[in-house]
Order: sequence, then C-alpha cells, then structure tokens
Amino acid sequence: MLLSLGEVEATVMRIIGIDPGTYHMGIGVVDADGADCTYVYSEVVSPTKNSPMSQRLRYLYHAVSDVVSRWNPDELAVEEPFAARNVKSAMAIGHAQAVVMLVAAENEMPVLTYAPTQIKQAVTDYGGSSKEQVQEMVRIFLGEDAEYETSDESDALAVAICHASSNIISQLVIKE
Repeated sequence: MLLSLGEVEATVMRIIGIDPGTYHMGIGVVDADGADCTYVYSEVVSPTKNSPMSQRLRYLYHAVSDVVSRWNPDELAVEEPFAARNVKSAMAIGHAQAVVMLVAAENEMPVLTYAPTQIKQAVTDYGGSSKEQVQEMVRIFLGEDAEYETSDESDALAVAICHASSNIISQLVIKE
C-alpha cells in the first residue's frame, strides 16, 4: 500500500543543519512537523583565521557541542564537501565535517550527509541554484521572522530543510 502525504506520520523533529567550514561554519536549527519547518536558531561560527587547523577544529567542536546541548536536536544533517574545485579546500571542509560527526556520535544522534546539489534540489527545485536563490527560498520556507543574515546560516538551514523533506520521502514507502 502506498502512503499519501496525508498519511505520513507527523511528529515534530528538531533538526540541526550544518554548512561545514574551517573558517566559517553555518549552523541552523529547525523544528520540522511533516513538511512544515519552523526557524529555531542559527549562527555562524568563525574561529580565528590565523590559528592552526587543530585549534580551529577544537573551536568548532566546542561551538557545535554547545549548540547541540542548548537546542537538543533529534537529528543532525551536514553538507558533504564539494571536491571538484579545490582539493585542499575540500579536505579542510572534510575535517570540519568529521568534527560535526564526532559531536553527533558523542550525543548518540543520527547524522546524515547531503550533497550540495541534493540540498539545492530540495530547497529550490533546481540542483544548480545560486546562493542567492537558496537564501530566498529558505526565507520563503521559514518566513520573514527567521533571524538569519548570512549565506552560511541560510545554507545550514537549507541542509536542515533538505533533511526534513528527505524524512517525508522516506516515510512514503510501499507497505505490504
């Protein structure tokens, strides 16, 4: 039996979305009730740029840990590194992603990863959307009261929205 959207189990789930980076990490928290997402919190975490990588990663670890303990999300979603342009940059983003996964594991929280094109597709309906298009669609999804200012924050919120829509799709399964 195929479930319709009206039959999808609606439970509010708190999702933290992460746009990883070692200089600027976007963090966004939403409450998802089925297809409806409500803005909870967002910020950009920016370690000191001239610090060694290990110090920046420690800073990110503590910042993400603080957000997780403060907002108590049910699940964590993180954007995968995009490696096509700059391998060194992708490696650094991978380090930041690993820190986020460690925080999730320590808090026994499921963590899912999404490719940038998946996130853009889920939020804008086009996998090649610009940052500005993503930012505008996130504002439409979350409403004008959403208190975020930067593309790092809107990207993190887009990751959380993508995860919420992915959860709905995974509930639309054929049951015997």
